[in-house]
Amino acid sequence: MSEIDRQSAFTGTREVAERLRFEVGRLEAYLRDHVAGFSGPVVVSQFKGGQSNPTYLIETPRRRYVLRRKPPGKLLPSAHAVDREYRVIGALHAQHFPVPEPILYCADDSIAGTAFFLMAQVEGRVFWEPHMPGSSPRERAAVYDAMNAALARLHSFDPAAIGLADYGRGENYVARQVERWSRQYRASETQTIDEMERLIAWLPAHLPPPQPPRLVHGDYRLDNIILAPDAPAIAAVLDWELSTLGDPLADFSYHLMQWHMPPAEAGTGSLFGCDLAALGLPSLNAYVDAYMARTGLDPRPHLAVYFAYNFFRIAAILQGIVGRVRDGTATSAFAAAKAELVRPLAAKAWEFAVAAGA
Repeated sequence: MSEIDRQSAFTGTREVAERLRFEVGRLEAYLRDHVAGFSGPVVVSQFKGGQSNPTYLIETPRRRYVLRRKPPGKLLPSAHAVDREYRVIGALHAQHFPVPEPILYCADDSIAGTAFFLMAQVEGRVFWEPHMPGSSPRERAAVYDAMNAALARLHSFDPAAIGLADYGRGENYVARQVERWSRQYRASETQTIDEMERLIAWLPAHLPPPQPPRLVHGDYRLDNIILAPDAPAIAAVLDWELSTLGDPLADFSYHLMQWHMPPAEAGTGSLFGCDLAALGLPSLNAYVDAYMARTGLDPRPHLAVYFAYNFFRIAAILQGIVGRVRDGTATSAFAAAKAELVRPLAAKAWEFAVAAGA
């Protein structure tokens, strides 16, 4: 894959892609009737980042909002669940967890072409590279500590206590995820990848022991976080599409993949090969220690299996993007390049499976 400058490629907004346009006047009339204090005129642009659900900046003279909707066209089963995103953001906002303020959900396809939800825009900074170019060692250390603390806090919630007891099955999470992503991979498959075939056969019989179910983000990483404009603090955690109830250690070990991500395949960002100490970034072990001190949970006894599962899972997710290119429903301008990432990520997953005894 040709290298891209992720920071410039994914930061900010652009003109809405023709396939993802909708009738702005109809949306404006709907929001005027349903959102307190809303008034036009409306200017709509599309965020460059994001691979799954199209996300738009909605600007008015008085306030800026963010609209996130299902993409049009043929979709994989259970994917693009914007109703679930809206629900979990609402539950977490009530707990003063850093998420955008949820404003409304609309299931009426006639307003913006597909179901959508509206939330407040959060001002701040997004770093698309995990080594945070242009930052200082002190700020990097503080940001990573804040990121660790936020995920530990997420995993500390009792789902029932915050109104999410029925947000997912919770039990046997990794087993169900392996089954789900094997199925989604098959639905979007465009080539035969030997490592994926081996993983689909090996993983179900070599799962880590289950953990007590907790709320899991599903895609927790630095570029899904808005940092405060002038402080190393988390203003909002974004992109809750894959959230559910499940294994907190599976969620945490997904977050740890950046320390092992193949650098040539850093379409998702990588710390591999970085001088962590010079950058002010924690080692993987130090980062795990901090999470364990906050939660009492330690992934290390089964970390190779968790990594095998998570690299398999991200390979399947990226194959889903490739499938959307095939089906004409891809959102990002960089979606087609994801085809080149699937095989190396599958190979990395199999490396960890071998380390776990495969």
